[in-house]
Amino acid sequence: MEIAQRTLNLEAQALLELSASIDDSFVKTIHLLREMKGRLVISGIGKSAIVGQKIVATLNSTGTPSIFMHAADAIHGDLGMIQQHDVVMIISKSGESPEIKILITLIKNLGNPLIGMVGNLQSILAKSSNYILNTTVSQEACPNNLAPTASTTAQMAMGDAMAVSLMELKGFTANDFAKFHPGGTLGKKLYLRVNDLSTLNEKPEVRPESTIKEVIVEMTRKRLGLTAVVDNAKLVGVITDGDLRRMLEKDLDIEHKMAKEIMSRDPKTIAPDALAVDALDKMRKNNITQLIVKTEEEYTGVIHLHDLLREGIV
Repeated sequence: MEIAQRTLNLEAQALLELSASIDDSFVKTIHLLREMKGRLVISGIGKSAIVGQKIVATLNSTGTPSIFMHAADAIHGDLGMIQQHDVVMIISKSGESPEIKILITLIKNLGNPLIGMVGNLQSILAKSSNYILNTTVSQEACPNNLAPTASTTAQMAMGDAMAVSLMELKGFTANDFAKFHPGGTLGKKLYLRVNDLSTLNEKPEVRPESTIKEVIVEMTRKRLGLTAVVDNAKLVGVITDGDLRRMLEKDLDIEHKMAKEIMSRDPKTIAPDALAVDALDKMRKNNITQLIVKTEEEYTGVIHLHDLLREGIV
């Protein structure tokens, strides 16, 4: 426990120190990336290369086109992926790796702007870069102060700072995010609408004058645990399983009762174009498992908790 806590405290301290390194060079870097007409090509070697791949994934998913180019592969042919309007960023703790030194020269020959995310401001990478993102750490979390730990945490966090800055400057919204994340639970929470699910269900409804037998038959047939009560195409109430049970507890003489006598006149509803995750939130707040789906004028169906479970929204 002590070792783990010491490791986390050292990495947390590295991030606090990193915050102080956000300077005018960072600002210029973000404006460069915001205005670039090409892509951000990120390169590195070793652990920095792995960090670079994560930063590429984050930037792509938040609206900044990026690709990864391994520094070792770059000097054996992959340099061809760099196009005229691209910006290149090299990530390195030392800024002095042999592959990095060669790559710097090649990029300079191409004439693309070079960003150095570097932990050594006296290195060749720092001195050769047009823009510097300072990720210097005072100490690695490794007891030998050798294995990249705090330094890679700092690189990762700097990448997040870049991505979030660009998101806010570009006005990148949840709807934009959904376009890049159509799969999985996250995507569904951002784009799946109530109408996408409710239209797959039956549409139970009875008239205000319907008998209790007709109500029970309709609810049994449609299997959603409720039925809407509709009068001249207008929703006037809802009857649930619970309403039927409470009625039977009070009165066994149900032969002459009508739907309008036991219905709830103010049912919980949701619009067809609302997000499915909003329907879940409304169900939770009201401790219910179904919602009537309706526009201002028309009853269109029912959404059930099971629909949300099936889609992985819950």
